[in-house]
Amino acid sequence: MPLSEQEQRLLDEMERHLMSNDADVVTAGGGARSLSYRNIVIGVLLFVVGLGGVVAGVSTQLIVIGVIGFAVMLAGVILAVTPTRAGRVRASRPSAATPRQSGRSFMDRMNDRWDRRQQGT
Repeated sequence: MPLSEQEQRLLDEMERHLMSNDADVVTAGGGARSLSYRNIVIGVLLFVVGLGGVVAGVSTQLIVIGVIGFAVMLAGVILAVTPTRAGRVRASRPSAATPRQSGRSFMDRMNDRWDRRQQGT
């Protein structure tokens, strides 16, 4: 369903306002860093091992074991939620149907997609 003229003007105005006031939000590279499945799995395993250490430390009343278990739990959580750099993540090859447009901004690509959708192609 196409936008009315008033809705299109309002959308353009909001976009200009966002670009002028929140340029850092618009240009922030959301795809530059992502979570790694491997790190999440290892982090969860470390968390479980650390939780076991805390339980063992409490049950045996050895504070050192509990503290070490807590440190392992904390390291597991930090590993699981820390995003990896794009260079270290295995990059998938772009397919021939979708050529990579590295020199264009996100908004340019979205505008092109919107124009193609409006033209019906």
